[in-house]
Amino acid sequence: MKPALKPARGTLPRPRRSVHTLALALPLLALLGSAPARALDPFDTEALTPPRPLLGGPESARPCPERPAAAPLDLVEVVNRALCHNPQTREIWANARAQAALVGVAQAAYLPSLNLAAGQSRNRNDARNPESYTQKNASLTLSYLLFDFGTRAATLENARQLLAAAAATQDSTVQSVFLAALQGYYQVQAGDAAQAAARESERAAQESFNAAEARYKVGTATPADRLQAQTAYSQATLKRIQAERDLKNAQGSLATVIGGDAHRPPALVPAAPLAAPDKAFQQDVAALVEEARRRRPDLNAAEAQVKAAQASVDAARAAGLPTVSLAAAPAFQDIGGSSSHTSSIGVTLNVPLFTGFSTTYKVRNAEALKEAREAQRERIRQQVALDVWQSYQNLLTAGQSLQTTADLLNSAEAAEKVALGRYKAGVGSILDVLNAQSALALARQQRVQATFDWNVSRATLAQAMGNLDISLLQSLPDARSSATTTLPSSASQPLNGASQPVSSGTPQGTN
Repeated sequence: MKPALKPARGTLPRPRRSVHTLALALPLLALLGSAPARALDPFDTEALTPPRPLLGGPESARPCPERPAAAPLDLVEVVNRALCHNPQTREIWANARAQAALVGVAQAAYLPSLNLAAGQSRNRNDARNPESYTQKNASLTLSYLLFDFGTRAATLENARQLLAAAAATQDSTVQSVFLAALQGYYQVQAGDAAQAAARESERAAQESFNAAEARYKVGTATPADRLQAQTAYSQATLKRIQAERDLKNAQGSLATVIGGDAHRPPALVPAAPLAAPDKAFQQDVAALVEEARRRRPDLNAAEAQVKAAQASVDAARAAGLPTVSLAAAPAFQDIGGSSSHTSSIGVTLNVPLFTGFSTTYKVRNAEALKEAREAQRERIRQQVALDVWQSYQNLLTAGQSLQTTADLLNSAEAAEKVALGRYKAGVGSILDVLNAQSALALARQQRVQATFDWNVSRATLAQAMGNLDISLLQSLPDARSSATTTLPSSASQPLNGASQPVSSGTPQGTN
């Protein structure tokens, strides 16, 4: 027998094939493990993520503006800033992206898993003849779930439906922020108009006081006339101060809606004259309700939640069924210079015979949650009808009030001029002047409120219908000039694509 050849000094024995394979796999696995999570998206979950809330949708070239406003803002710019910088839109978009990542987690269950384990230890025997040796081992394990009676499919469907619900919830939140921006904008415009009306009433009350003071000095008016006029003047001044406070509060609220600080309110473009409302908004309420139930994002989200709950029931039932898995594991071991190489491959059948009734109660829990989601969907369905009905009635009332307050303001202005002229001429009483001025101040306030109600009621009905989008801004007088010059040609599209359901395997859009 020939003696075993020893390696020359300075050389190492040729590694076994398994050790060479592990040496090649280790850098590759380390590279995959250290790669940034954002750089790896094999399931293209970014395509499933609803686009970021922007005015005009993802196809619009309108970027998010900087936080400080360099120039006075119009209505379109106010809404765009709210969608870009309001914390609610950023939060709901981040939640949708998180749910899209969970779809990738569910899809990962269809791929095999590969695990590498390696170790080295120094061992010492404390017996009479102490010896020490080094132990090295390495193994690479491949496991693949072949069949599970639908558990993975149900889990993936649950994740997809929850993503559809998250996308619809994002659309609903976007419309709420849209409406809040509209309300804040018109509240500031109404506050500014109310402040101007209060100043005009204060000026008129001061004029009446000056007239009463002049007549009192010449002896043609009583002290009571002078005191009454002074009281009316003081009350008008108080209302002007209160109107200034309301305007400041409205400006602070608007600054918060668009993602700014309340103590740094933005400047706004002056409001354009409001045209008389037409009859185009008078429609069949039943048709409006049916359309709203098709378009409302919160109802779409509730429907997706029901489907996700059904998928959870299917997953809970499938969890109690058998599974078939494939496993392969090459391994290398070196103990004190004596090395060995082993490998294994096999198929495993796992049959859960008894789980302590855990599966039973998980199924019951999933079925109860499904019933809760169905009840929630029905509640929202009824709420949609109520929202449309109330918003429609408010819009009708606002349109009628707008026309009535215009006539009321004209008659009140004429009555105030006549009463003041008669008093200055010495043929009228101070009570007639004060009553006329009080009626005129009230008419101005009612006109301001009617204008605000009309603008907000249109937006509220659009939100109740589920179609509050950029096309509404084009029809509003304060945004018509800017909307026709700066908005893209596809302005009739919704704010984003989040309201459309996420179908299985079909990307919804790019981020």
